[in-house]
Amino acid sequence: MTGTELLDIAVSAADDKKAQEISILDISGQSSVADYFLVITGSNKIQTRAIADSIQDALAEHDVQLFRKQGYQEGEWILLDYIDVVIHVFLPASREYYQLERLWGEA
Repeated sequence: MTGTELLDIAVSAADDKKAQEISILDISGQSSVADYFLVITGSNKIQTRAIADSIQDALAEHDVQLFRKQGYQEGEWILLDYIDVVIHVFLPASREYYQLERLWGEA
């Protein structure tokens, strides 16, 4: 599965859970960490976990394996690492604080 196909599935799954401010950053020319960041906001910890679960379930249905998951228990910044695509699900305050779009602004 290509990175863009994975993104399409993840965005759809996040949208199903009413995710806000969905942004795709193409960092392929700037980073060896991943080709894309998908940055998403949930309004509360329950929603960030629901978004992360929805994405993980949708990708598992397509036999896409999760490499690493961090921050799920806290729910403020959940990271889902799919190697080529890294998904960040934030609470609004955490997203504002870390400002990934600004850090990777040329993406």
